Amino acid sequence: MKTLLKIENLQKDFGKTKVLKGVNLDIKEGEIISVLGPSGCGKSTMLRIISGILPPDEGVITLSGNVISDKKKSVPTEKRDMNMVFQDFALWPHMSVKDNITFGLKVRKVSTQETEERLNKLIELLKLNGLVNRFPSELSGGQQQRVAIARALITNPVIVLLDEPLCNLDIQLRVEMRTEMAYLFRQLKTTVFHVTHDPAEAFAMADRIIIMNSGKIDQLDTPLGCYKNPQTPIVAGLLGAYNTVVAKFVAQEGEFAKVDVDGNQLLCKTFGDTSQNVTLKFRPEECIYSKTKIENSFPVNVVVSTFEGSCYRVKATTANNYSFSFLSTDQLELGENGFISINKENLYGYSEGA
Repeated sequence: MKTLLKIENLQKDFGKTKVLKGVNLDIKEGEIISVLGPSGCGKSTMLRIISGILPPDEGVITLSGNVISDKKKSVPTEKRDMNMVFQDFALWPHMSVKDNITFGLKVRKVSTQETEERLNKLIELLKLNGLVNRFPSELSGGQQQRVAIARALITNPVIVLLDEPLCNLDIQLRVEMRTEMAYLFRQLKTTVFHVTHDPAEAFAMADRIIIMNSGKIDQLDTPLGCYKNPQTPIVAGLLGAYNTVVAKFVAQEGEFAKVDVDGNQLLCKTFGDTSQNVTLKFRPEECIYSKTKIENSFPVNVVVSTFEGSCYRVKATTANNYSFSFLSTDQLELGENGFISINKENLYGYSEGA
């Protein structure tokens, strides 16, 4: 695929705080990129620089081979041929659904016939039939979101920017909308730059995921690649492997390391130098509990079990007082002793302090 947007050495400071520290990125035509990261990592700042709201301090952004941002010049937001969907939808309350959606075409003086054709296509795709004469206050959250997406798409922008577009919806509606959005953008072959705090949203929508940390890209890969091979502890934690236990390094065995947890040897998948103490990261749902020792396991003591519908979430500790959680189909009793096993492919090891 052809490169549409190119970011080179992008830097941005706010006072003495370095928010972006030399970010490099290529986005292909028709690609959906999702950006994840902890608060303050720079993802929203990068979105605003791409949109033209903020200027960069260093670096260059090119769109279709043309420079749109560098330290000397910045193409105005309205001339970048990009549209944004905001967290709060930003619909005009005094305009009907139809007028909200078609406002961009009116500004561009698009003919009435073409406006109606584009409007009808999006009304059908986004299931807004029967709502065109309503006002935003008369719509549900999901309907308002669909109107905001239609407004962003109707001018056929080269890129759609999504700034936490589902964060104000309830959880069930979020699940439905992210599925619909992924289908819609792929059907229309829309290029999307999407900022979110929700890994599930990124997994559902993205062709590639960027995970940022402290103004830099920690990992850029497919959703499956990031999930199965998190390159840093930050990536692992953001993608669900937030349980943490420190182990002693024993020996390297190819891509795996043999480590010791409270006198029990396990294998873990390693990333980077793990020749000293190793920080183990793993997901609650990938733990297997047993009352007797099993393969690739270490002993634990049950602290509490809480019911979550389909399972119990169990908080437990190791002999060295590392606290973590795992899922169990049975309620486990306070003080019960057992073993937790994690498949070596799902037990990630990093140099302590990485």
